[in-house]
Amino acid sequence: MKRIEPLSESYYYILLCLARGANHGYGIMQMTEKLSGGDVKIGSGTMYGATNNMMKKGWIHEIMSDEPGLERRRLYQLTDSGREVLRGEIARLRRMLENAEEV
Repeated sequence: MKRIEPLSESYYYILLCLARGANHGYGIMQMTEKLSGGDVKIGSGTMYGATNNMMKKGWIHEIMSDEPGLERRRLYQLTDSGREVLRGEIARLRRMLENAEEV
């Protein structure tokens, strides 16, 4: 796998949330705040800019909801490429933590 730049907190949490399954933008924003203990809040502008960029990179794609009454709701789903990027970032963060513990 080619070297990928470290992910921003927003990108990391969006991919992490989608690793649990497809979700809509507002759901990702809520889950991010919950997972981070309130430390990371993704605004709607950041959310939609990030998801558009990640779709261009092929890390996520858009699907339509099959929930009755919510068929027009856009959901985002992690691709295999996105899952690989997330795994790489988690490994990078683990290495950094291990290095800090050695010091």
